[in-house]
Amino acid sequence: MVTGPPPAPSSVPPRNRRADLVMALVALALAVWVTSGLWQNPNGRAITVNSSDQALFEWLLAFGAHALTHGDNPLFTYLLNVPDGVNLAVNTSITVYAAVFAPLTYLIGPPATFLVILTLNLAATALAWYWLLSRHLVPTRLAAGVGALVIAFSPGMVSHANAHLNWSAGWLVPLLVWRLFALRESGRWLRNGAIFGVLVAVAFSIAAEGLFFTALALTVFLAVWAAHPANRVAVRAALPCFLRGIAVTAVVAGALLAYPLWLHFAGPQRFHGTGFDPVVHSEDMAAYLAYPRRSLAGEAGLRTSLAPNPTEENSFFGVPLLLLVLVCFGFLWRHATATRRATLFALGVTAVVFTVLSWGPQAVVDGERTGFPLPFEWLGQLPVINAALPARLALVVAPVIGLLLAYTVDRLRADPPRHRPTGLAWAVGYAVALLPLLPTPLLTIAREPIPEFITSGAWRKHVSPGGVLTPIPLTVDVTPDGQRWQAYALAHQQGEFALPAGFFLGPGGPDGRGRIGPVPRTFDSLMDQAGRTGRTPIITDGTRELVRADLRHWRVEAIVLADQVHGAKYDIDEEALRRTATELLGPPQRVHDVWLWSLPPR
Repeated sequence: MVTGPPPAPSSVPPRNRRADLVMALVALALAVWVTSGLWQNPNGRAITVNSSDQALFEWLLAFGAHALTHGDNPLFTYLLNVPDGVNLAVNTSITVYAAVFAPLTYLIGPPATFLVILTLNLAATALAWYWLLSRHLVPTRLAAGVGALVIAFSPGMVSHANAHLNWSAGWLVPLLVWRLFALRESGRWLRNGAIFGVLVAVAFSIAAEGLFFTALALTVFLAVWAAHPANRVAVRAALPCFLRGIAVTAVVAGALLAYPLWLHFAGPQRFHGTGFDPVVHSEDMAAYLAYPRRSLAGEAGLRTSLAPNPTEENSFFGVPLLLLVLVCFGFLWRHATATRRATLFALGVTAVVFTVLSWGPQAVVDGERTGFPLPFEWLGQLPVINAALPARLALVVAPVIGLLLAYTVDRLRADPPRHRPTGLAWAVGYAVALLPLLPTPLLTIAREPIPEFITSGAWRKHVSPGGVLTPIPLTVDVTPDGQRWQAYALAHQQGEFALPAGFFLGPGGPDGRGRIGPVPRTFDSLMDQAGRTGRTPIITDGTRELVRADLRHWRVEAIVLADQVHGAKYDIDEEALRRTATELLGPPQRVHDVWLWSLPPR
């Protein structure tokens, strides 16, 4: 996520439109290739390893479009977690995406819009890095293309393409880098600061955690780069204009983000920290040497299970690539000027710092916790940082690798090796390091259809406008059907129904920290137990009274059991759910393709 200061625009050679077109086609082809499993049937397939997050982002797109067209607050909603609501500012609200793509969401539906954004994210990340490299850093289009593709389709990016619309929006990073260094332009600090402030606000809306990591990485890089003796004169000359621009950026971004930031840190339903264990969600030291699952090497059986889940393979560069990077660094250092060495040194320090931080609070080697404390043990106690997952800090390393590979290709093109075997060795080295990491398509599965009870609008006969409907099991991360139903109703402008639970981050975790979904109550605990185990729980009169209290608390008007219930982590036993609900509430009625228990409005 870091780079050296771009040279003056006058030093950039004329654009090679053919190379640019080839790069655009390659980037789009790779993006479609990675997401090809979903393109087979956008509304009928889901990402296998992360269907719950996909459901969440589809809901965010539908809710954001609905909020925009109905004048609702896009950062807080009472459609989930009745009666307390959900603070979307402390979640990943992707408000800008939801607003920009609202027409598409209404036209083709949230699942298809999700797929369009995911595919564009991957392609745009490659093109944005290519633009930054080719226009500001390396004159060789081939070098820029190699670096951009390595970054955009690195193991971490492909891993997060498993439904993370925020982390796959890597195109934001090169734009942030570009506008940050533009603050050095003399006499344009006001304009450049304002543009950068708007970009920061957009980045916060789409990927707040990614923006934070980018800011940390650039701070480390700039501190090391500016302190180098070769750059002190240039730094002193540019500093006044740079600081004025940063001040304008802070004012503009602060004005645009005043309400979201207040809601995030002081609003209702906020929390501090996160509900995730930083030791579990840290990078295994051995992961840097391993290969990811969705790669040629992974398909060949060289993958490992060193990540906490398939969406968090944030390093996984493999031994050949790391060796190649070390060789490239040494090669560049040997041929570099003093100013270029300052850039290389700053890149190296940044990569080392974020590698160590990604290892989390204690060292884990090949799945074994050593108990040896690491710097994140202390840094992770600081505000804001305590909400970050340390493993994701490894994502900073990939752009450094891409930059070093691009610089090396550019150097070799400018000054080709005198001996043919040397040039061949470089080509073989790049091939051995990069070919095993070529991405393979994301795994997908057929998703359970949305019941006709929802798609036909029949639910409106059983739920008052804005009233509460709940599927069983209740909607949480492992059973996300309810949010898919709600997203469908919102996107097809059927009206609103609220859900008593939902997949979101909210308060209720230990020591005031966050947790996924609401704190469980009797009814949802019983439904979860029945659906997961296939056995009817023991039910007494006292149990029924607690369940009635839960339903009154949520103001539930309709309880719905679909014939096919999606379990994101395990299969759901629909028959056990029907038996349990019948024991608690009496016999249901059959309406279209669901079992329905109606309750009087409260």
